[in-house]
Amino acid sequence: MKVYFISGLGADRRAFYKIQLPKEFQPVYLDWIDPLPNEALPDYARRFSESIQSNEEFIIIGLSFGGMLASEIAKIISPKKIIIISSVSNSLELPWYFRMSGRLRLHKVLIPAVYKEATILNRFMGAGDKEMKAIVYSYVNNIDPKFIKWSLHEIVNWHHTERLSNLVHIHGSDDHLLPARYVKADYLVDKGGHLMVMNMAEEVNRILKDILRDV
Repeated sequence: MKVYFISGLGADRRAFYKIQLPKEFQPVYLDWIDPLPNEALPDYARRFSESIQSNEEFIIIGLSFGGMLASEIAKIISPKKIIIISSVSNSLELPWYFRMSGRLRLHKVLIPAVYKEATILNRFMGAGDKEMKAIVYSYVNNIDPKFIKWSLHEIVNWHHTERLSNLVHIHGSDDHLLPARYVKADYLVDKGGHLMVMNMAEEVNRILKDILRDV
């Protein structure tokens, strides 16, 4: 069965370089596409879903913003299971300051500036060794500012209020970007940060194996 991976905001398939699936599952890494002018996330998800072979059973694993996109895709096509990591299952789980930022439009000025500061971003993401930090620096140096602004606008204005029934949520107890106290995770990784797929991959792989055993 194919497992489609969607990385987080500004990231790429390197975020999953330590993730290993049981041999009966085939990983497929999906790249972000450029949003159209003023395109809403549900419309973006419809175009993005064209990269998935929905005529056969499949699973989606979404990291951070990729988890939100996975939920929108699941409204259009039907995955066997959705697994989100370091993400939120619905818009009610977004921290209050994300929603306030949307109302006050602070995300248009403050957050993009923070996102371009690799040192601050590394601290929020929980990046650990030199290899991980180098990947985060690469993201910061190569991401399109227009994509950041579009993504942040869609995050703080997301209106998906119901958790999907076939969704499984893995979250870190020490996630500073999306604190665990705001979400209802099925699996809570002790001391896991936002990028635990990289620096705590062994534990994440163990959980994925447990989830996929029942598919």
